[in-house]
Amino acid sequence: MPWTDVMGAEELAAKGKAVARAGGLQVLLISSDAGLFACANRCPHEGYPLSEGVLTDGCVLTCNWHNWKFDLARGETLVGGDRVRRFPVRVEAGRVLVDVSPEDPATRRARALAGVRRALEDEDQDRLVRETARLMKLGADPAEAVGEAVAWSVERLEFGTQHSFAGAVDWLALHDRRSINAERKLAAIGEVLGHIADDAHGGGCFPYVAGESPWDAGRFLAAIEVEDEAGAAALIRGGLARGMGARDFLPTLVRAALAHYGDFGHSLIYSVKTVALIERLGTAAAEPLLLSLARSLVYMTREDLLPQFRDYAVQRAQWGERARSAPPLEAGALTGRSPRQAMAAVAAWSGSHPPQAIFAVLVEAAAWMLLHADERVFLRADGKLADNVNWLDFTHALTFAESGRRAAKVAPDTWPPMLLQLACFVGRNAAYVDRDLDVSAFAVAEPRVFVARATERLFDHGAERFILSVHLLKTLTAGDVLAKAVPAAAPTLHAALNRFLNARIKRRHVLRTARQMRAFVALE
Repeated sequence: MPWTDVMGAEELAAKGKAVARAGGLQVLLISSDAGLFACANRCPHEGYPLSEGVLTDGCVLTCNWHNWKFDLARGETLVGGDRVRRFPVRVEAGRVLVDVSPEDPATRRARALAGVRRALEDEDQDRLVRETARLMKLGADPAEAVGEAVAWSVERLEFGTQHSFAGAVDWLALHDRRSINAERKLAAIGEVLGHIADDAHGGGCFPYVAGESPWDAGRFLAAIEVEDEAGAAALIRGGLARGMGARDFLPTLVRAALAHYGDFGHSLIYSVKTVALIERLGTAAAEPLLLSLARSLVYMTREDLLPQFRDYAVQRAQWGERARSAPPLEAGALTGRSPRQAMAAVAAWSGSHPPQAIFAVLVEAAAWMLLHADERVFLRADGKLADNVNWLDFTHALTFAESGRRAAKVAPDTWPPMLLQLACFVGRNAAYVDRDLDVSAFAVAEPRVFVARATERLFDHGAERFILSVHLLKTLTAGDVLAKAVPAAAPTLHAALNRFLNARIKRRHVLRTARQMRAFVALE
């Protein structure tokens, strides 16, 4: 091994500790009754010089900045997270020699991935980003950290897939752009990891029942319908065992998601995004992500059973029938309509218009409503519990539409349920718009410039919670894709995005919650 002479042994013994340079590194040397030690002088937490720390018990070094403690004899971190790097050290002919040779890359990679898991458990955002930076320094794909996070989190998600998985594929798409520099790439991965840690926080473990059954699409749909998680999981394992790829499952997954107005459209979004995420992360992520998705489909709420959406099954059964009368095929025809009325209009159109044309009108209507959303409703503290809507209720119509368009490509039979559910979004949001709002200030003259600038702001969004930052990303991504797919709606879409991305988003309603819960309890 290449040893470097750094100082005299007697000098170090007299000082007790000293800092020397070797191989371009600052090395802290310590001579105590417990032995001779050499370690990096920078605390692995925030870089404070460990030479300013305190030594106790001959080998326990405390960083005075945040009280992290390192056992230099055993190499353990007693208080804190990361380990401090130690170096081999010896005395030869009265001189202190250290070996600062680079560690084996495979060892460093394994340690970084183990650090990711520890940081996920601690919800330590700084460490998640540090460990990912270490992977990047090694030349590894930082998406490996995302794969590690997926494997760590799936049994901690009691109800399956959450926004963190759905948003991960969009953050990774930004990461993968050649035009994005290293800092922004790291920021994108950090958002994914932090959100997964946030979603999985809670401490519980909810393992999946073991078992494998030959894949059968019909049986899978039936298992989801009767909320049989074990049966659905076994079928997925059977499909993977016979060599099915993630995209092979997609037609069945979107049919399961659209069998009901599930989780206010989230089930469809999660299905499409899960398959895309597997394709980015690789086959190792297929089983955990598909099992998590199946769990979320089993537990999905079924809003089509609620009174305002109950006509969903009726209109679906009548899809394609020639209506005696129908409103004109235009976005304005949906303004002010309830979910039932919006579904009826869409079903009436289905007898004489192709689904693509109906889709374009619904997208334009959804964009118009986002642009004209009544922000006063979102901010008020004296509203009813049933009127607790916010910006995200409006943005979901766009993210649902973008996923629905992808679903219809692989399963054309999903056009009717997807369009009816999009009508549910439009009908629900119609009650909370301000038709007279002056929206001229939100017009976008140069869409490409606007999207580029909005994308740049995502890397330094400043949103306090991951659920907000992921919706900024997902809505911008979906809106831009829809603007290309539905050019007639592009001006409205970009203006709506401009308004949303610059809106005040209130997520904690302290007084409203107090008032509503007090009224709720009074009726018990």
